[in-house]
Amino acid sequence: MFAIVATKPLNDRTKGFRFNILGKKGLCRLRKRDSRGWFKYEPLDTMNAYHFGRLTIYLKHAYGRKLYHFAG
Repeated sequence: MFAIVATKPLNDRTKGFRFNILGKKGLCRLRKRDSRGWFKYEPLDTMNAYHFGRLTIYLKHAYGRKLYHFAG
């Protein structure tokens, strides 16, 4: 079955969740103290990180290594 929006909690006891929206996978994390700056972009090996203060959204690359069973 194809789901349009799927979410799963993170397993590392942090505030956030993994998501899959129309096949675009990633995760969202809310930090307790440290701010990463307002609207900063950071390319990583398998994901791109977008920082909005304490909120960070990671989006998986369309290419590169596979992340198996990532958010459904």
